[in-house]
Amino acid sequence: MQQKDKYLAIRYLVIDVDGTMTDAGVYYDENGNELKKFCTKDAAGFFAASAAGIRLLVLTGRECAATVRRMREMKVDYLVQGIKDKPAYLSEFMRTEGIGWEELGYLGDDLNDLAGMKKAGFAGCPADSCEEVKAVCDYVSGVQGGHGAVRDIIAWLLKQRGQWESFVEQRYGAGI
Repeated sequence: MQQKDKYLAIRYLVIDVDGTMTDAGVYYDENGNELKKFCTKDAAGFFAASAAGIRLLVLTGRECAATVRRMREMKVDYLVQGIKDKPAYLSEFMRTEGIGWEELGYLGDDLNDLAGMKKAGFAGCPADSCEEVKAVCDYVSGVQGGHGAVRDIIAWLLKQRGQWESFVEQRYGAGI
């Protein structure tokens, strides 16, 4: 399969939260509520993937109300929190959706993402990901997690598919 065809086969993107969409820090307020900082630049990536017909599954081992709020704003198709065994969850998810690993892209940063990333049809990670994850990725962003890495990875994927420029033109009225 040629590279472009490989990337065109991606119908779903699994996106990790901590360390991928955030800087991996865990912050608590004086009442014990968990806070997260999300980069607004990632929004263009989420919207571009959706416009390209890619469904978004945000999959995280932690549970946080801030994640729920941000993912509603991003209009993700699926948000699943509190998953400790991501590969087992994904196997069941793919069976339910009727898709194979070659149709799944995976954006992650650490060892809990590694098994799924190894099987996925496309894998991308932020610049500050662990070495084991970087070694299995099709694309390693030059941007750190929580600073727009998700947008960068999705833009790279959509450029390989020949879809990024048309998204920018349609969404923002700015040809590239």
